[in-house]
Amino acid sequence: MHPPRMNTTTSPSGDAAEKPRIVVLDGYTLNPGDNPWDAVAALGDVTVHDRTPSDRILDRARGAHILLTNKTPLTAETLAQLPDLRYVSVLATGYNVVDTAAARAKGIPVSNVPIYGTDAVAQFVFALLLNHCHGVARHAEAVRQGEWSRCEDFCFWTQPLVELAGMTMGLVGFGRIGRRVGDLAHAFGMKLLVHDLFQGDPPSYPVEWTDTGDLFARADVVSLHCPQTEDNTNLVNLDLLRRMKPSAYLINTARGGLVNEQDLADALNEGRIAGAACDVVSAEPIRPDNPLLTAKNITLTPHIAWAALAARRRLMQTTAENIAAFLAGAPIHVVNA
Repeated sequence: MHPPRMNTTTSPSGDAAEKPRIVVLDGYTLNPGDNPWDAVAALGDVTVHDRTPSDRILDRARGAHILLTNKTPLTAETLAQLPDLRYVSVLATGYNVVDTAAARAKGIPVSNVPIYGTDAVAQFVFALLLNHCHGVARHAEAVRQGEWSRCEDFCFWTQPLVELAGMTMGLVGFGRIGRRVGDLAHAFGMKLLVHDLFQGDPPSYPVEWTDTGDLFARADVVSLHCPQTEDNTNLVNLDLLRRMKPSAYLINTARGGLVNEQDLADALNEGRIAGAACDVVSAEPIRPDNPLLTAKNITLTPHIAWAALAARRRLMQTTAENIAAFLAGAPIHVVNA
Protein backbone atom coordinates (compact mmCIF):
# COMPACT_ATOMS: atom_id res chain seq x y z
CA MET A 1 0.00 0.00 0.00
CA HIS A 2 1.33 3.42 -0.95
CA PRO A 3 -0.78 6.03 0.84
CA PRO A 4 -1.03 9.52 -0.59
CA ARG A 5 1.23 12.02 1.09
CA MET A 6 -0.87 14.69 2.72
CA ASN A 7 0.53 18.16 2.23
CA THR A 8 -0.12 20.25 5.34
CA THR A 9 0.04 23.47 3.35
CA THR A 10 -2.84 22.54 1.06
CA SER A 11 -6.12 20.76 1.56
CA PRO A 12 -7.08 17.62 -0.41
CA SER A 13 -9.10 19.95 -2.67
CA GLY A 14 -6.08 22.14 -3.34
CA ASP A 15 -7.03 25.11 -1.18
CA ALA A 16 -4.04 26.84 0.35
CA ALA A 17 -2.97 26.79 3.98
CA GLU A 18 -5.64 24.45 5.34
CA LYS A 19 -4.55 22.38 8.28
CA PRO A 20 -5.41 18.68 8.29
CA ARG A 21 -8.67 18.05 10.11
CA ILE A 22 -8.07 15.62 12.97
CA VAL A 23 -11.02 14.13 14.85
CA VAL A 24 -10.67 12.16 18.08
CA LEU A 25 -13.73 9.93 18.48
CA ASP A 26 -13.23 8.80 22.08
CA GLY A 27 -10.50 10.66 23.88
CA TYR A 28 -11.67 10.72 27.49
CA THR A 29 -9.83 7.66 28.79
CA LEU A 30 -6.54 8.89 27.32
CA ASN A 31 -7.04 12.41 28.64
CA PRO A 32 -9.58 12.75 31.44
CA GLY A 33 -7.96 16.08 32.26
CA ASP A 34 -4.35 15.26 33.11
CA ASN A 35 -2.83 14.46 29.70
CA PRO A 36 -3.31 17.39 27.27
CA TRP A 37 -3.70 16.99 23.50
CA ASP A 38 -1.09 19.69 22.81
CA ALA A 39 1.29 17.49 20.81
CA VAL A 40 -1.56 16.34 18.55
CA ALA A 41 -3.15 19.80 18.32
CA ALA A 42 0.12 21.21 17.01
CA LEU A 43 -0.28 19.06 13.90
CA GLY A 44 -3.69 20.14 12.69
CA ASP A 45 -7.19 21.39 13.39
CA VAL A 46 -8.25 19.02 16.19
CA THR A 47 -11.72 18.20 17.47
CA VAL A 48 -11.85 15.95 20.53
CA HIS A 49 -14.95 14.01 21.53
CA ASP A 50 -14.86 12.34 24.92
CA ARG A 51 -17.10 9.54 23.65
CA THR A 52 -18.95 8.81 20.42
CA PRO A 53 -22.10 6.66 20.43
CA SER A 54 -22.58 4.34 17.48
CA ASP A 55 -25.27 6.49 15.89
CA ARG A 56 -22.94 9.54 15.82
CA ILE A 57 -19.77 7.94 14.42
CA LEU A 58 -20.41 8.78 10.78
CA ASP A 59 -21.59 12.30 11.51
CA ARG A 60 -18.52 13.13 13.59
CA ALA A 61 -16.03 11.36 11.31
CA ARG A 62 -17.29 12.90 8.08
CA GLY A 63 -14.89 15.50 6.74
CA ALA A 64 -11.94 14.36 8.84
CA HIS A 65 -8.63 13.72 7.14
CA ILE A 66 -7.28 11.89 10.20
CA LEU A 67 -9.29 9.87 12.72
CA LEU A 68 -8.13 8.81 16.17
CA THR A 69 -10.05 6.06 17.91
CA ASN A 70 -9.58 3.86 20.94
CA LYS A 71 -12.69 1.68 21.21
CA THR A 72 -15.06 3.39 18.76
CA PRO A 73 -15.43 0.98 15.80
CA LEU A 74 -14.63 1.97 12.23
CA THR A 75 -16.32 -0.63 10.04
CA ALA A 76 -16.01 -1.15 6.31
CA GLU A 77 -19.44 0.42 5.89
CA THR A 78 -18.37 3.52 7.80
CA LEU A 79 -15.04 3.84 6.02
CA ALA A 80 -16.78 3.63 2.65
CA GLN A 81 -18.70 6.81 3.49
CA LEU A 82 -15.65 8.89 4.44
CA PRO A 83 -14.13 10.15 1.16
CA ASP A 84 -11.90 12.69 2.91
CA LEU A 85 -10.29 10.21 5.28
CA ARG A 86 -6.59 9.65 4.69
CA TYR A 87 -5.28 8.10 7.91
CA VAL A 88 -6.38 6.33 11.11
CA SER A 89 -4.32 6.12 14.30
CA VAL A 90 -5.59 3.83 17.04
CA LEU A 91 -5.08 5.09 20.59
CA ALA A 92 -4.07 1.64 21.79
CA THR A 93 -2.00 -1.38 20.87
CA GLY A 94 -4.98 -3.54 19.87
CA TYR A 95 -6.58 -2.40 16.60
CA ASN A 96 -9.47 -4.81 16.05
CA VAL A 97 -11.91 -1.87 16.28
CA VAL A 98 -10.87 -0.86 12.74
CA ASP A 99 -11.60 -2.91 9.63
CA THR A 100 -7.99 -2.77 8.53
CA ALA A 101 -8.58 -4.71 5.31
CA ALA A 102 -11.26 -2.25 4.21
CA ALA A 103 -8.95 0.64 5.09
CA ARG A 104 -6.12 -0.92 3.10
CA ALA A 105 -8.42 -1.34 0.08
CA LYS A 106 -9.08 2.42 0.23
CA GLY A 107 -5.39 3.24 0.59
CA ILE A 108 -5.82 4.36 4.20
CA PRO A 109 -2.95 3.37 6.51
CA VAL A 110 -3.91 2.40 10.05
CA SER A 111 -1.33 2.77 12.81
CA ASN A 112 -1.35 1.67 16.43
CA VAL A 113 0.82 2.42 19.46
CA PRO A 114 2.77 -0.80 19.98
CA ILE A 115 4.86 0.18 23.00
CA TYR A 116 3.62 2.36 25.82
CA GLY A 117 2.17 0.30 28.68
CA THR A 118 4.67 -2.53 29.16
CA ASP A 119 5.83 -1.49 32.63
CA ALA A 120 2.40 -0.31 33.75
CA VAL A 121 0.67 -3.58 32.82
CA ALA A 122 3.42 -5.76 34.26
CA GLN A 123 3.28 -3.81 37.52
CA PHE A 124 -0.49 -4.20 37.62
CA VAL A 125 -0.22 -7.97 37.19
CA PHE A 126 1.79 -8.09 40.38
CA ALA A 127 -0.58 -5.73 42.15
CA LEU A 128 -3.31 -8.30 41.49
CA LEU A 129 -1.09 -11.23 42.41
CA LEU A 130 0.25 -9.71 45.62
CA ASN A 131 -3.23 -8.71 46.71
CA HIS A 132 -4.21 -12.36 46.30
CA CYS A 133 -1.14 -13.54 48.21
CA HIS A 134 -1.61 -11.22 51.19
CA GLY A 135 -5.19 -9.98 51.09
CA VAL A 136 -3.93 -6.45 51.68
CA ALA A 137 -7.25 -4.71 51.12
CA ARG A 138 -9.17 -7.36 53.07
CA HIS A 139 -6.85 -7.13 56.08
CA ALA A 140 -6.83 -3.32 56.03
CA GLU A 141 -10.61 -3.30 56.13
CA ALA A 142 -10.64 -5.87 58.95
CA VAL A 143 -8.42 -3.55 60.99
CA ARG A 144 -10.77 -0.63 60.32
CA GLN A 145 -13.68 -2.79 61.47
CA GLY A 146 -11.97 -3.37 64.82
CA GLU A 147 -10.83 -6.96 64.43
CA TRP A 148 -7.24 -6.13 65.41
CA SER A 149 -8.40 -4.16 68.43
CA ARG A 150 -10.39 -7.18 69.58
CA CYS A 151 -7.61 -9.65 68.83
CA GLU A 152 -5.95 -11.49 71.74
CA ASP A 153 -2.67 -11.77 69.79
CA PHE A 154 -0.37 -9.16 68.31
CA CYS A 155 -1.38 -10.19 64.77
CA PHE A 156 -4.01 -12.14 62.87
CA TRP A 157 -4.81 -13.11 59.28
CA THR A 158 -8.07 -14.03 57.63
CA GLN A 159 -6.65 -16.12 54.78
CA PRO A 160 -3.57 -18.20 54.00
CA LEU A 161 -0.59 -15.94 53.26
CA VAL A 162 1.39 -16.99 50.19
CA GLU A 163 5.10 -16.60 49.45
CA LEU A 164 5.96 -16.44 45.74
CA ALA A 165 9.59 -17.59 45.92
CA GLY A 166 9.88 -21.10 44.54
CA MET A 167 6.44 -21.07 42.91
CA THR A 168 5.87 -21.40 39.17
CA MET A 169 4.30 -18.74 36.94
CA GLY A 170 2.95 -19.68 33.53
CA LEU A 171 2.88 -16.97 30.88
CA VAL A 172 0.61 -17.42 27.88
CA GLY A 173 2.03 -14.91 25.43
CA PHE A 174 5.67 -13.90 25.62
CA GLY A 175 5.88 -10.57 23.86
CA ARG A 176 7.00 -7.33 25.45
CA ILE A 177 4.54 -7.40 28.35
CA GLY A 178 4.85 -11.13 28.96
CA ARG A 179 8.62 -10.85 29.07
CA ARG A 180 8.47 -7.93 31.51
CA VAL A 181 6.12 -9.90 33.77
CA GLY A 182 8.59 -12.78 33.56
CA ASP A 183 11.39 -10.46 34.57
CA LEU A 184 9.47 -9.42 37.69
CA ALA A 185 8.49 -13.00 38.46
CA HIS A 186 12.13 -14.04 38.24
CA ALA A 187 13.05 -11.24 40.66
CA PHE A 188 10.53 -12.71 43.11
CA GLY A 189 12.27 -16.09 42.82
CA MET A 190 9.59 -17.73 40.69
CA LYS A 191 10.16 -20.35 37.99
CA LEU A 192 8.81 -19.56 34.51
CA LEU A 193 6.80 -21.66 32.09
CA VAL A 194 6.03 -19.85 28.84
CA HIS A 195 4.00 -20.45 25.71
CA ASP A 196 3.92 -18.38 22.54
CA LEU A 197 3.62 -19.19 18.85
CA PHE A 198 6.86 -17.24 18.27
CA GLN A 199 9.79 -17.76 20.61
CA GLY A 200 12.02 -14.85 19.60
CA ASP A 201 15.27 -14.15 21.38
CA PRO A 202 15.80 -15.85 24.75
CA PRO A 203 15.26 -13.59 27.78
CA SER A 204 17.95 -12.82 30.35
CA TYR A 205 16.35 -15.23 32.84
CA PRO A 206 15.65 -18.97 32.58
CA VAL A 207 12.34 -20.11 31.11
CA GLU A 208 10.87 -23.40 30.02
CA TRP A 209 8.85 -23.44 26.81
CA THR A 210 5.82 -25.69 26.81
CA ASP A 211 2.30 -26.09 25.46
CA THR A 212 -0.77 -24.57 27.08
CA GLY A 213 -2.05 -27.84 28.52
CA ASP A 214 1.19 -28.53 30.38
CA LEU A 215 1.51 -24.89 31.43
CA PHE A 216 -1.96 -24.80 33.00
CA ALA A 217 -1.35 -28.13 34.74
CA ARG A 218 1.97 -27.17 36.33
CA ALA A 219 1.75 -23.44 37.05
CA ASP A 220 0.82 -21.99 40.42
CA VAL A 221 -0.08 -18.73 38.68
CA VAL A 222 -1.17 -18.36 35.05
CA SER A 223 -1.05 -14.89 33.48
CA LEU A 224 -2.43 -14.17 30.00
CA HIS A 225 -0.50 -11.82 27.68
CA CYS A 226 -1.52 -12.77 24.16
CA PRO A 227 -3.69 -10.93 21.63
CA GLN A 228 -7.15 -12.35 21.02
CA THR A 229 -7.63 -14.07 17.68
CA GLU A 230 -10.27 -16.31 16.15
CA ASP A 231 -8.11 -19.29 17.10
CA ASN A 232 -7.70 -18.49 20.79
CA THR A 233 -11.09 -17.00 21.69
CA ASN A 234 -12.33 -18.90 24.78
CA LEU A 235 -8.84 -20.37 25.16
CA VAL A 236 -9.34 -20.65 28.92
CA ASN A 237 -12.25 -23.04 29.05
CA LEU A 238 -13.46 -25.91 31.17
CA ASP A 239 -10.81 -28.26 29.81
CA LEU A 240 -7.85 -26.05 30.77
CA LEU A 241 -9.39 -25.00 34.08
CA ARG A 242 -9.79 -28.65 35.06
CA ARG A 243 -6.05 -29.14 34.50
CA MET A 244 -5.10 -26.38 36.95
CA LYS A 245 -4.07 -27.07 40.53
CA PRO A 246 -6.76 -26.40 43.15
CA SER A 247 -4.32 -23.85 44.64
CA ALA A 248 -3.67 -22.09 41.32
CA TYR A 249 -4.51 -18.49 40.44
CA LEU A 250 -5.47 -17.07 37.03
CA ILE A 251 -4.76 -13.48 35.93
CA ASN A 252 -6.09 -11.86 32.75
CA THR A 253 -4.90 -8.38 31.79
CA ALA A 254 -4.93 -9.15 28.05
CA ARG A 255 -8.34 -9.55 26.40
CA GLY A 256 -11.61 -10.65 27.98
CA GLY A 257 -12.52 -12.94 25.10
CA LEU A 258 -9.58 -15.22 25.88
CA VAL A 259 -11.62 -16.59 28.80
CA ASN A 260 -14.90 -18.46 28.72
CA GLU A 261 -16.43 -16.48 31.55
CA GLN A 262 -19.11 -18.97 32.47
CA ASP A 263 -16.55 -21.76 32.69
CA LEU A 264 -14.30 -19.62 34.89
CA ALA A 265 -17.20 -18.63 37.14
CA ASP A 266 -18.16 -22.30 37.51
CA ALA A 267 -14.57 -23.28 38.33
CA LEU A 268 -14.36 -20.58 41.01
CA ASN A 269 -17.74 -21.35 42.54
CA GLU A 270 -16.93 -25.05 42.67
CA GLY A 271 -13.48 -24.45 44.19
CA ARG A 272 -11.56 -26.02 41.33
CA ILE A 273 -9.01 -23.18 41.48
CA ALA A 274 -8.07 -20.86 44.32
CA GLY A 275 -8.94 -17.61 42.61
CA ALA A 276 -8.71 -15.30 39.64
CA ALA A 277 -8.24 -11.65 38.75
CA CYS A 278 -9.54 -10.09 35.54
CA ASP A 279 -8.89 -6.54 34.41
CA VAL A 280 -10.70 -7.24 31.14
CA VAL A 281 -13.97 -8.95 30.25
CA SER A 282 -15.63 -9.99 27.01
CA ALA A 283 -17.98 -6.98 26.84
CA GLU A 284 -16.92 -3.66 28.35
CA PRO A 285 -18.18 -1.93 30.40
CA ILE A 286 -19.03 -5.15 32.18
CA ARG A 287 -22.65 -6.20 31.78
CA PRO A 288 -24.78 -6.72 34.89
CA ASP A 289 -25.38 -10.37 33.94
CA ASN A 290 -21.70 -11.27 33.54
CA PRO A 291 -21.27 -14.49 35.57
CA LEU A 292 -17.95 -13.31 36.98
CA LEU A 293 -19.71 -10.62 39.02
CA THR A 294 -21.17 -13.28 41.30
CA ALA A 295 -18.27 -15.73 41.24
CA LYS A 296 -16.29 -16.55 44.38
CA ASN A 297 -12.68 -15.53 44.96
CA ILE A 298 -12.30 -13.19 42.00
CA THR A 299 -10.95 -9.67 41.74
CA LEU A 300 -12.45 -7.60 38.93
CA THR A 301 -10.94 -4.27 37.94
CA PRO A 302 -12.22 -1.90 35.22
CA HIS A 303 -9.58 -2.29 32.47
CA ILE A 304 -7.04 -0.03 34.15
CA ALA A 305 -3.76 -1.95 33.84
CA TRP A 306 -2.75 0.32 30.93
CA ALA A 307 -3.86 3.60 32.47
CA ALA A 308 -0.97 4.87 34.60
CA LEU A 309 -0.34 8.52 33.77
CA ALA A 310 3.21 7.83 32.58
CA ALA A 311 1.88 5.20 30.17
CA ARG A 312 -0.87 7.48 28.88
CA ARG A 313 1.68 10.23 28.28
CA ARG A 314 3.77 7.83 26.20
CA LEU A 315 0.64 6.85 24.28
CA MET A 316 -0.15 10.50 23.54
CA GLN A 317 3.39 11.25 22.42
CA THR A 318 3.57 8.23 20.13
CA THR A 319 0.20 9.12 18.63
CA ALA A 320 1.55 12.56 17.77
CA GLU A 321 4.62 10.91 16.25
CA ASN A 322 2.36 8.61 14.21
CA ILE A 323 0.47 11.58 12.79
CA ALA A 324 3.62 13.59 12.08
CA ALA A 325 5.17 10.65 10.25
CA PHE A 326 2.06 10.22 8.12
CA LEU A 327 1.98 13.92 7.26
CA ALA A 328 5.64 13.64 6.23
CA GLY A 329 4.74 10.83 3.85
CA ALA A 330 6.37 7.99 5.79
CA PRO A 331 3.77 6.53 8.19
CA ILE A 332 5.05 4.40 11.07
CA HIS A 333 3.55 1.61 13.16
CA VAL A 334 1.27 0.70 10.25
CA VAL A 335 -0.71 -2.49 10.91
CA ASN A 336 -2.37 -2.90 7.50
CA ALA A 337 0.51 -2.40 5.06
